[in-house]
Amino acid sequence: MLRVERMDAFPGRWAGGVTMVLGPLLMLAGALLRSRFDFFYPAQLTAYDRHPGLMATSHTLFAVGNLLLWPAVALLAARIGARSPGWGLWGGLLAMSGLFARAFHAGADHMAFRLADAEGPAAATRAVSDTYGAFQVFSTLNLAILAGWLVLALGAWRTRVLGPVRASALGLMAILPLGVLKGTTPLSLVALVGLALAMLPLGVRLLREGPRPSRAAVLRWVPVTLTAVGLMFLLGQAG
Repeated sequence: MLRVERMDAFPGRWAGGVTMVLGPLLMLAGALLRSRFDFFYPAQLTAYDRHPGLMATSHTLFAVGNLLLWPAVALLAARIGARSPGWGLWGGLLAMSGLFARAFHAGADHMAFRLADAEGPAAATRAVSDTYGAFQVFSTLNLAILAGWLVLALGAWRTRVLGPVRASALGLMAILPLGVLKGTTPLSLVALVGLALAMLPLGVRLLREGPRPSRAAVLRWVPVTLTAVGLMFLLGQAG
């Protein structure tokens, strides 16, 4: 049977370890795919008009990687919190709030691309320009996008969950640009490489720490997982 950790160990080493490996790699792949295009939204929409498959894949990979980071951050915060509750609490809350804000930005990106499909890139650019500064409650979390990684990195360093080099690499995520329809800059790549350097070794170590699931457990859980993902996809497409 696939071992499930106690709820006080949520989200557990499997969910945390896998997402520590996949999340940074997917975000980095997404950023690299759009790295040749200008950073600001008019160029991003023009690039989507000319290369829709490439840009859609880029933004999807980045968004999925960002989504997958929440179990990774939760587990890292739990490990920090076991040694220093304050650093674990605030680092986890701020960093995860920042992830949710980026998920909102990804939704706005998706809507802008759909508008470009329907009305063309010029109309989509005008719509984004006219509404760019409009208030939305998620905009209050923009500071958390930046500060969360710094607090989490400091907590990981102070509690020795991460060494000074990898904690510093994690803190580089604070320089990752934020907002709607943002492209890739050299700072983006530095930040995401830092995230990978911080997260990947810990994720691999977590996956190796405990017993591996039996073949029977794998054969039981893989079909269940694939079926659940398929149903979620179909229900999502149904609206």
